[in-house]
Amino acid sequence: MTQSTPTVSGIKLKRQSKLLEVTFDNGQTYNISCEMLRVFSPSAEVQRHGNPILVTHKKAVNIKALEPVGHYAVKITFDDGHDTGLYSWQVLYNLCSNQAELWQQYLARLRAEKGSREPLIDMNIKYS
Repeated sequence: MTQSTPTVSGIKLKRQSKLLEVTFDNGQTYNISCEMLRVFSPSAEVQRHGNPILVTHKKAVNIKALEPVGHYAVKITFDDGHDTGLYSWQVLYNLCSNQAELWQQYLARLRAEKGSREPLIDMNIKYS
């Protein structure tokens, strides 16, 4: 963590609106969507050694659990089962403070790769 990276001083999950409110010790508070946190997961599964995969179909994703990791990160468990990767204060601050630009880049990549944010449809299959 660099000296210029603020420390998280508060986290509040807003389940109904699918937002995470993150407050930093510099007084800044951000609301960031669960979807954005999921598609920008710092996990090796998503980041692929600097060549991130395009995560799709996460518009309806929500956070199931938050677990502090020392004094430097939080582990987020999403309701789609994804629970790897630690969101360090530096990662959270970068995502929060640059979310407009990062989101536009994500949407552009989605369009270019013909991806979708919409959740996959649950299907009930009956066998006779």
